[in-house]
Amino acid sequence: QVQLAESGGGQVQPGDSLTLSCAAAGRTFSSGAVGWFRQAPGKEREFVAALRWSSPYTAFADSVKGRFAISRDNAKRTVFLQMNSLKPEDTAVYVCAIPANGIIVSQLRNPAAYAYWGQGTQVAVSS
Repeated sequence: QVQLAESGGGQVQPGDSLTLSCAAAGRTFSSGAVGWFRQAPGKEREFVAALRWSSPYTAFADSVKGRFAISRDNAKRTVFLQMNSLKPEDTAVYVCAIPANGIIVSQLRNPAAYAYWGQGTQVAVSS
C-alpha cells in the first residue's frame, strides 16, 4: 500500500518562502515521477511541478516557473517543493502524487496519469 504525506504548509505573507515535503511509504520512487498539484477553493486542480525520479528532468507550471524549485532526497524517499516569492494567488491545498508505474514526460502535467495522492497541505498567502 502506498502512502504519501505532505507537510510544511502554513500561513505566510506575500514575498515569503515555504518548503513543502512529500514523504512516501510503502514503495520507493525508483520508477516514474513525483508531481505536485494544487487546488484553490472553487477552482480545478492544477499542475505545479514534477520531477522524474530516474533523471534530472523537472517540469514547472508557467505560473510558478522561476519562483518554485523541486528536489528530492532518495534516501529519505522525500520530495521537496521550495516556494519562493509567494503570491496570494498561490493560496491552495498542495498535494503530491505518484504514478502507479512509469510515466512519460508528456504526461507529467496530467493528474490522470497519477495513481496515488496524499491528503494535501494548506498554503495561505495573504497580508
